[in-house]
Amino acid sequence: MRVLIFSKTATFRHDSIPTAIATVRRLAEEQGMQADASEDPAAFTDAALARYRVVVFANTTGEVLDAAQQAAFERFIRAGGGFVGIHSAADTGYEWPWYGKLVAAYFGGHPPGLQGSRVQPERDGRPDGEAWPVRDELYNYRSNPRGQVQVLATIDEKLYEGGTMGADHPIAWCHAFDGGRAWYTGLGHDAAIYADPHFLAQLRGGLRYAAGIAPGC
Repeated sequence: MRVLIFSKTATFRHDSIPTAIATVRRLAEEQGMQADASEDPAAFTDAALARYRVVVFANTTGEVLDAAQQAAFERFIRAGGGFVGIHSAADTGYEWPWYGKLVAAYFGGHPPGLQGSRVQPERDGRPDGEAWPVRDELYNYRSNPRGQVQVLATIDEKLYEGGTMGADHPIAWCHAFDGGRAWYTGLGHDAAIYADPHFLAQLRGGLRYAAGIAPGC
């Protein structure tokens, strides 16, 4: 079982990308999966993608695939493939409507710098476990994906300035989509968060769901 970690950027580039790649690679290997990292969109062909169970967009930005590559990725998902999106995966593919449905919400801005808040895990719309503190760049989204996805965690806007989504601010979610599985977290801007055990557990769960190892997310 293999994972492709894709980190091509067409606009802003995160300094944390090498840390994200190393972390996802380690988590994948812990689950018995081999991981390849690439910024080459030529990896998005039917033949190349057939080698993988999961494709991770690790802080991608902008328009990173051409029409033929997009079509190959769509076929990969429709054949039962998995997708994991980290942070600025939501700042990607604005001109690709299918991708917008896959990731479920596009980036809509963020307060300046890093913000402190609490992440509240949830299950079926109810709190699921204790909230944990987080310090990261906290995205607002152009739309609230709740109702289209299973929300896995929210953040508390009362604890920082610049949130625009109000009392319900999803920050991680998953859904079955177009024959495959998609999982996303809005965290992952700052390299330091990749050492947070709560965030690592979140990412691990996302990989397991996207790979079909875990039946639910």
